[in-house]
Amino acid sequence: MTRARRHKVRKASQAHDRRAQDLPLNAEVATVEIDNPLGLEPGEKIVALRSIRNDPLARLHSHHQIDEAQYRGGRAFQDDWEKAERGPRAVDPTREYVDGGQAREPITERQRRAVLRLNRVEHELGADGVMLVHEVLVLGMTAEQIGQRRGLRGQRWKDYFSKRFRECLDRLALIYGFATAQIARKGRTS
Repeated sequence: MTRARRHKVRKASQAHDRRAQDLPLNAEVATVEIDNPLGLEPGEKIVALRSIRNDPLARLHSHHQIDEAQYRGGRAFQDDWEKAERGPRAVDPTREYVDGGQAREPITERQRRAVLRLNRVEHELGADGVMLVHEVLVLGMTAEQIGQRRGLRGQRWKDYFSKRFRECLDRLALIYGFATAQIARKGRTS
């Protein structure tokens, strides 16, 4: 005699499991807790994967080599850089064709404020600090690549650039208001 099969009751957490089961071979990801976009309760969190492959700031943060204030200061610098940058733009086919040269678009208030903050950052960090932050946060270079670019090879230079970059992130956290001077001094002594 055969027994009747009973259906297993599925847990609610497994019913809507949206995690990726397989990743590309060269994927570099880290888990991060974010607000649930489909959640019914405010403040409900889910665990998601974020790519850290071409993001040195996210890599440092996910490996706990920098703290939250340093991470947010670096992201604020990247945001200001993107706002202030004015480069070549693609041709917009929806705009009416006009003979002659194009007039430059006026600078917006957001761009002006971003440039002012970047000028303050340059004043606070100095030319070398701004160049180091730009190479890591905008160009996505590693400490080893920065050393090679400057003709400085070896572990000591790599360690120097890493330490100097963390000091610059401390300063960015102060400038953008994510840390106070007391917290920054306490972090340096420990």
